[in-house]
Amino acid sequence: MKLSDFDFDLPDELIATRPVRPRTASRLLVADDTGITDAHVSDLPAWLRPGDRLVLNDTKVIPGRLFGTRTRPGQAPGEGVARIEVTLLSPDTSGAWHVMAKPLRKLRDGDVIAFSDALTAEYIGRNDDQAVIRFNLAGDAFDAALETAGKMPLPPYIAAKRAADDQDNEDYQTVFARNSGAVAAPTASLHFDEALLARVEAMGVGLTHVTLHVGAGTFLPVKVDNISEHKMHAEWGQVSAEAAQEIAATKAAGGRVIPVGTTALRLIESAARNGWIEPWVGETDIFITPGFQFNVADGLMTNFHLPKSTLMMLVSALMGTDCMREVYSHAIENKYRFFSYGDSSLLLPTDKK
Repeated sequence: MKLSDFDFDLPDELIATRPVRPRTASRLLVADDTGITDAHVSDLPAWLRPGDRLVLNDTKVIPGRLFGTRTRPGQAPGEGVARIEVTLLSPDTSGAWHVMAKPLRKLRDGDVIAFSDALTAEYIGRNDDQAVIRFNLAGDAFDAALETAGKMPLPPYIAAKRAADDQDNEDYQTVFARNSGAVAAPTASLHFDEALLARVEAMGVGLTHVTLHVGAGTFLPVKVDNISEHKMHAEWGQVSAEAAQEIAATKAAGGRVIPVGTTALRLIESAARNGWIEPWVGETDIFITPGFQFNVADGLMTNFHLPKSTLMMLVSALMGTDCMREVYSHAIENKYRFFSYGDSSLLLPTDKK
């Protein structure tokens, strides 16, 4: 398939820069065998059944956008100073961090970037278009300093319109976030509050937590016209033995497994490549496109995605390309809010009864 198969025209005014409050007041487009229904996230229980299971990604977004001042060893005070912006991507096995640095061309080996009085980092090299830096702190001390110095790493389509602020520390984090490591939020989960989770559980729907640390690669554009040539960035995830057992039991009992967000879906399908769900831990670069065989997911709750993105390919694989064109045409015509802080959808393919 071609990249153009997943393109559409999106009016700029439909890109949400702030979430709706309260969280459950966001609109919910439901696509199932009855067609398309306009609802709100607070109405979600109406489409769930006792015995179903929601799979939630409990990753926690770190405040991984940092602004610092570069100094160069051996130069007089005031010389060799430059402003550097850093977005954390992932640590490696040595404890160094791979980051996006702007402007990368201004960094040389041995340069020191000061982000606060407590937090500094040394530039130790590069890996393709990523910088590699080593912080002066580790463990709890690093986490504390990062909380003080860092900002939420808002997606580029929001960051281009406004700077991150203190409100984003709450808005861009799920209410069940507990395992730190993501540089982007599992945004479909941002629509849940404790009250909605309690309502869902009370009606007999199970909740299972898995962890996929969402990376900045989720925002990278597809640059090849033949989508089979695209290479996904790997992200670390874990499906515990308990989570795998809960999901397997739901499937065996005839309940539906509905991941909340494409990250949760990609993770459980990575853990089910043998045809059934198993405990799993490691990095996944699974690329889901039309023709993919889903072994676990019976539906998906997800926000509205970028044109020509890997996430548009994923939802098209689940629902069919023609169906998703109809869904997105309806969403645009009815002015749904798009992307990370936007509205949501519940996709229930007709072959998953």
